[in-house]
Amino acid sequence: MNKILKFYSNFHLSKKVYLLILIAFCFSVVARMYWVYWASSYEPFFYNNELMISTNDGYAFAEGARDMLAGFHQPNDLSYFGSSLSTLTFWIVKLLDFKLESVMLYMSVFFSSLIVIPIILISNIYNNTKAGFLAALIASVANSYYNRTMAGYYDTDMLTIVLPCFIIWGLIRVCEHKRHSDIIIAPIFIIIYHWWYASGFTLISATIGLFVAYTLITERKNLTFYSQIALLILAISNFNLLFKILIIFGFYFVFLYKNHLFSFKAIMAFLSISIIIFIAGGGLNPIIFQAKFYLFRDSSEIANISFKYFNVNQTIQESSIIPFELFAKRISGHVITFILSLVGMVYLCMKNRSFLLSLAMLTLGFLALKGGLRFTIYAVPIMAIGFGFFITKLLEILKISKNFVFNACFIAITILALFPIAIHIQGYKISPVFMQSEVEVLDEFKNIADREDYALAWWDYGYPIRYYSDVKTLIDGGKHLGRDNFAVSFALGETQTRSANIARLEVEYTERNFTEKFGTNLSKMLQDYNIDDVNEFLSQLDNKNFKLPKKTRDIFYFLPDRMIYIYPTILQFSRLDLKDGKQYSNPLFFISENFSQNSNYIDMGRIRLFNTLDKIAINNEILNINTFIETKYDENEKLQIKKLQNDTNSNIYVIFMRDYGRFLVLDESMFDSTFIKLFVLEDYDERLFEPVILDGAAKIYRLKR
Repeated sequence: MNKILKFYSNFHLSKKVYLLILIAFCFSVVARMYWVYWASSYEPFFYNNELMISTNDGYAFAEGARDMLAGFHQPNDLSYFGSSLSTLTFWIVKLLDFKLESVMLYMSVFFSSLIVIPIILISNIYNNTKAGFLAALIASVANSYYNRTMAGYYDTDMLTIVLPCFIIWGLIRVCEHKRHSDIIIAPIFIIIYHWWYASGFTLISATIGLFVAYTLITERKNLTFYSQIALLILAISNFNLLFKILIIFGFYFVFLYKNHLFSFKAIMAFLSISIIIFIAGGGLNPIIFQAKFYLFRDSSEIANISFKYFNVNQTIQESSIIPFELFAKRISGHVITFILSLVGMVYLCMKNRSFLLSLAMLTLGFLALKGGLRFTIYAVPIMAIGFGFFITKLLEILKISKNFVFNACFIAITILALFPIAIHIQGYKISPVFMQSEVEVLDEFKNIADREDYALAWWDYGYPIRYYSDVKTLIDGGKHLGRDNFAVSFALGETQTRSANIARLEVEYTERNFTEKFGTNLSKMLQDYNIDDVNEFLSQLDNKNFKLPKKTRDIFYFLPDRMIYIYPTILQFSRLDLKDGKQYSNPLFFISENFSQNSNYIDMGRIRLFNTLDKIAINNEILNINTFIETKYDENEKLQIKKLQNDTNSNIYVIFMRDYGRFLVLDESMFDSTFIKLFVLEDYDERLFEPVILDGAAKIYRLKR
């Protein structure tokens, strides 16, 4: 009984700590509810009487949760059935009887706010809960953390930072208190984290490495530390979860209550066994991918020895290199706060060497300067703790020791530090992934297509399409490497004949690939058609009589209006020579929704359209227009087109989409592309396509071939 009471007392916290955690948690939740308050005034943001989520990837987990609630999903539909976030969502909906859409909207609000707990607990170990409270307030709403955990941001980020912070807290407890009872904390959270976010393997490996270094330098003779290392290695090893948990807890309780049975040799033997299990389970293999993807950039990615595709990483904003000022603001809200946080971080590491265990998270966050802004989120809690300790130490140095004066200064500094973050939150008013009108199209589409049919669309829309329409897609937020994107980009950017042929080929070969496992679809196509040159094969797709594989399912083109803004980016994936990866020259494609008109011309910035509608000035070079086209929907929502043909020898076309208030200036290759023909002009080849849904927000065509 005494041991049990002692065990409990080791984890007991004061009422003050609980109160500060509660206040910081509520603050974080309330801050995230601002977006809900703002978005609730916009009817287009709602579907099924609930606000829609704002992250594309969230729909992957939503699809998985939906399928888990239904109890099934079709084979090879790429559903996230059984994934961590889908599973957690499933149980919340199941046990609490909440609506799925409501859970998707609010989960990140509450789970991400848990970040305040480990931050305050870490500071409590260092006997400075006020520093931890200030750090918790800042970290819970700092720009990058808020952006990726706000209401409606339904993604694994809601716990991706929280769980490593709990791991670091557990390891710091071991370093500072050197108690046997603490060695179970970090392994528990590693197991949860490994289940929640498999890509966190690299971060946890680095943190374990730091703990090993700390042990060898400062605690070489302490068996508790070697026992901790053994449990950490077991926790991160890739073998049966139940077996792993039984070993960890079995060793823990024996070590806790019968530690006299363990000699140095026994602990070393157990550690050696842990290392063997770790190596046998795959070792460090998972570490390499993320580093390659974000650190090593090239214009192409080698999918096999034959083809070089465009690297999708070059088009992802969150993996783009960022300037220092933005980097600092995303981590700490302001450059001054960032600098003070860094000073506090250095001070804290010098005063308490155990805090060096946080360097893996901090380094990963600083990787944003090279790998892109998405990494900044990892540095947020560590830098916030540094800021909290800097401020409390500064007030101490200034001899501000009286409670009233200290608290007044502390509150004033807290408000000043949070002010730029509050401004960011107030201005960060992002929209849901899709508007209500687009979702209504997908909802109608669900009643038209079968589950085995394919929707051909860009990868940004893959997950939402699958969630709302329950069909298959070729690419999505997880399957969008250059080799995956090529065919879809080709289908959207080429003529209708080429588009139809590549679409049918890609879908049928994708289905075959699920069972035959032959690698890249395009390589298999060349092999089956007995063609060595990929460019020759692609040129043959212009043949209306091209022999296609047997049709096994329908293919629908999903063409949302919003895609027009990323259309040039989409085309980069197919406008290159697959043999050497060299990009073709960029086509002319210009969009203007911000223009003014005077007596002579319509000014669109670098482009001016003369009021005669027969000439255009591009960078002050006057050129003839082939055809000017105006599109407009009539009272029956039917698209009406007016054409004014001018110079048939010209390569330039201008389209005025009156209902959208939008001008398009494009060359002939873009004018003849499938997306422009089908969405903008509804000028489809009746032998190849038939319209299914023609809505101003999104249009869907069925491929006849």
